[in-house]
Amino acid sequence: SLLYTIKFEFSPCDMPPICCVECGGRAQLKRPKNRKELCRECFYSVFEAEIHHTITSNSLFKPGDTVAIGASGGKDSTVLAHIMKTLNERHGYGLNLVLLSIDEGISGYRDDSLETVKRNQIQYDLPLKILSYQELYGWTMDAIVKEIGMKNNCTFCGVFRRQALDRGAALLSCDKIVTGHNADDIAETVIMNILRGDIARLGRCTSIVTGTEDVISRCKPFKYTYEKEIVMYAHFKKLDYFTTECIYSPNAYRGHARTYLKDLEKIRPRAILDIIKSGEDMAIKGEVKMPVQMTCERCGYISSGALCKACIMLDGLNKGRPQLSIGKNNKRKKILKLEAEKLRNSSVTPPNSVDNGVSEDTTNLGNGKVADSGGGVILSNGNHIVQGRTVEEMF
Repeated sequence: SLLYTIKFEFSPCDMPPICCVECGGRAQLKRPKNRKELCRECFYSVFEAEIHHTITSNSLFKPGDTVAIGASGGKDSTVLAHIMKTLNERHGYGLNLVLLSIDEGISGYRDDSLETVKRNQIQYDLPLKILSYQELYGWTMDAIVKEIGMKNNCTFCGVFRRQALDRGAALLSCDKIVTGHNADDIAETVIMNILRGDIARLGRCTSIVTGTEDVISRCKPFKYTYEKEIVMYAHFKKLDYFTTECIYSPNAYRGHARTYLKDLEKIRPRAILDIIKSGEDMAIKGEVKMPVQMTCERCGYISSGALCKACIMLDGLNKGRPQLSIGKNNKRKKILKLEAEKLRNSSVTPPNSVDNGVSEDTTNLGNGKVADSGGGVILSNGNHIVQGRTVEEMF
């Protein structure tokens, strides 16, 4: 019948195939970044060419540099290792590449992903160095989570991991560190810093190179590369990578920013790059007080105070008071004051006292000073001193 003929003539099965915009062949995918249809080979070519352009236009490396690739076994770091080796050989960058992995001590996650990294070492024929939190800090993330719970664990891990990468790169005498931070990651960080009002981090989170003269520089060759395209590249190239999410990350604050960003991307794919551009163009008023970069008195790492964040966190963990190492200063003051109040109340009517009226949990230091078992000092006027300072003087 005529109706049947019309339906048959316009059947989707008989429609001509969509052509690749680059070569005219049969398209096999649509790029998430710009919705252009490409065949696989053209996608590989465009993907690699864009990263090469990012590297060369920003002068990320110079011949002879020893570059540490932050390798976790995930899709980003695996594609990064593959791309860096490919482009280094293809374009003659003259780089000495090494894989650097950090073992956070997360059972059922990091131990499995490190097996992937070890296979990558063989596949790409690159040296591999693995450093663990246990040997660097005396703690594993499993032990930290057991101490602090599931809240704020990503804060500890992020601080320790950043310093661990720098320490590992220094051990390997590296000139640069490259990480797999992609466009999605950077856009999420911009959103997070805006929501938290973190002006200092907002000013530098979009930089493609971070670091100072005293610290090994970090580079982000994937700054303009979409996460979905990295996944597509790894999938079509059949790269060996680890896909399981960290067991401690579901409660991370970043997850909310990621959900928001994915919703924006569905409406307008360009939104990711626009957010990065907005972060780059934001200007900070001259009267805004910015933190001054200093050197940690204990470990020599960069910091904004006498001690770096990692040393402060380690102090909190080692003293059984990890909550004091996170959050803002006013929150720490409140916690310390509450603890001091408890100590004052307990010192008024100690459960087990000796003749001089001092609790057995304390030590009489003379001159009206009493040391408590937690390492603090209670003065005769009731003020509580921790590490030689009163609560009010600590922050």
